[in-house]
Amino acid sequence: MAYTLGSTTEGQTRSVGPQHCVTRVELSVTSNSLLDRDVASKSDPFCVLFHEVDGNWMELGRTETAVNNLNPVFGMKFQVDYHFEEIQKLRFALFDEDKCATQLYEHDFLGEFICTLGVIVSNKKLHRPLILANGKPAGKGSITITAQELSDNRIITLTLSGRKLDKKDFFGKSDPYLEFHKQGEDGTWMLVHRTEVIKNTLDPSWKPFTVPLISLCNGDVDRNIKVEFDCINPKKQKKKKNYKNSGFIIVKSCKITRDYTFLDYILGGCQLMFTVGIDFTASNGNPREPSSLHYINPLGSNEYLAAILAVGQIIQDYDTDKMFPALGFGAQLAPDWKVSHEFAINFDPTNPFCSGE
Repeated sequence: MAYTLGSTTEGQTRSVGPQHCVTRVELSVTSNSLLDRDVASKSDPFCVLFHEVDGNWMELGRTETAVNNLNPVFGMKFQVDYHFEEIQKLRFALFDEDKCATQLYEHDFLGEFICTLGVIVSNKKLHRPLILANGKPAGKGSITITAQELSDNRIITLTLSGRKLDKKDFFGKSDPYLEFHKQGEDGTWMLVHRTEVIKNTLDPSWKPFTVPLISLCNGDVDRNIKVEFDCINPKKQKKKKNYKNSGFIIVKSCKITRDYTFLDYILGGCQLMFTVGIDFTASNGNPREPSSLHYINPLGSNEYLAAILAVGQIIQDYDTDKMFPALGFGAQLAPDWKVSHEFAINFDPTNPFCSGE
C-alpha cells in the first residue's frame, strides 16, 4: 500500500473500488455405506457434479477416486457460482471406478442425489440418501454435502489526517487529498481509493472511509505493503540540509470488520417467509377473458400463477416447512357476497398455509 498526497483545483474526486464479484461457494462431499460393486475388494468411488443447463446435465467436475472405500471423504472440492435469484439444479452422481473404462457410463453406478444449490446453502450441511436410476434407494448409501462461501468479505475502515503539509497553491493553502495504491503481481502500483479533497488547508482531517480488504491487499493481511507516512518534497530535500519532511500523515484509526453478505445470513440459518397476496378486484378483468390476469386458462396457467411459481420455486428452498400463507383481497364471498379485504385462498382462515411442493 502506498499513499500519494496531491492537491487539486478541480473539485471532487471519486473512489475507485473493486469490480463486482460473483459469490463463489465451495461444496465438500462425503458418502457413507456405498454399494459394493467389486468382487475381490470394495468399491473405488468418485463423485461427479453436474448442473442443469436448458434441460441437459452438464458436468462441472469430478473428485479424486477413494480406493477400496465405502465411506469416502473426498478431498477435492467443487466450486460453483451462487445466484439467489436463479434455480440452480445440481446432480451429485457416484461411480465405482473401472480403470479400463473410457466413458463415464462404463463405470458402475453407485447412486445419485439431485437438488438445488439453494437447498444446500440454506441447510449449510445437507445429509440425504442416494437413489439409483430406477428411483429405488441405493442400499443404505447416503451423501453429505457441506457449503462454504469463498468470498472474502472483510472490510477495512481508516480515518486519517495530515499536519503541516506543503503549501502548493500560489494564492491560499493547498487542497489536499490522499490516494491509496496496491502493488500488483507485476510490480506496478494500482489505484485503490482516493479520499475527498479538502479545500484550503495544511492540516486536513479526511472523512473515515471503507474499502474491501481484498482490494487493498488481496485479502492477505501478511502481504508486504509499503506505507509512507512522511510527505517528502524532493526539491526541498535537495535544497535544505536539515530538511525532514513537508508534513506527515496520521492514521487515527484502523479497523478490520466483516461486511456480512446475504449468503452469510443464509448459511447462518436465516429462513425466508413467503406470503402470497392475490388481487381479486374487478380491475383484473373478467377471468373468462384471455386479457384478464385471472384468466381461467384451459392450459392451466395465467399471469398470476406464473409470477407465484417464479418467485415461490426459489423462496421455497429457504423455508424449512415449505408452507406458505396464501391470501386474497377484493372478492365477493359467499354467503353474504360482501367484498372481503383479506381471506384465505383455501377458505380456512385458521390455517391459510399452502404447500410449496
